[in-house]
Amino acid sequence: MNNNLVLTNVFRFFGLLLLQGLVFRRMEFDSGVWSYIHVLIYPLFIFLLPLRTPRPLVIGAAFAMGILVDLFYYSPGIHASAATFLGFIRPVVLGWLEPRGGYNVNYSPTRARFGNNWFLGYSAILLAIHLFWYFSAEAFTFVFIGRILLNTLLSFIVSFFFIFVYMKVFDPQD
Repeated sequence: MNNNLVLTNVFRFFGLLLLQGLVFRRMEFDSGVWSYIHVLIYPLFIFLLPLRTPRPLVIGAAFAMGILVDLFYYSPGIHASAATFLGFIRPVVLGWLEPRGGYNVNYSPTRARFGNNWFLGYSAILLAIHLFWYFSAEAFTFVFIGRILLNTLLSFIVSFFFIFVYMKVFDPQD
């Protein structure tokens, strides 16, 4: 990896970490259906890691992001668990969505490189997996499957909106 790409991902790591911990952490709703909504934007860091990043590095970076988000949320390992699983499952999802000609591994999987439709599908699948794992780990039982699914659905809609806005504003080109 060249230094510019490493620097970009380091800034993205800390930028999304601070955005999640200082801004979206404060956006908790306490009443009615709003209590099911949690805005999680930090998985975008894992989505946008370059394709040639070795799998152990992806999983390690995902764990680091998750454990640091856990420090903001006072949740012992829940975000770390979900982020680590996301880092583990990412290559599988990339394999499902691989274009006919394959990927150019010199790029990050961004909207600019692979197109809007591909990126929206890719990020939607990964975000749904991440949120379902997160809420399942938080509940720690499938007795609350209705609540897990409702949390996943409502949080997906709001989080996906903020991820889309983030991608429009910052539009990474690497």
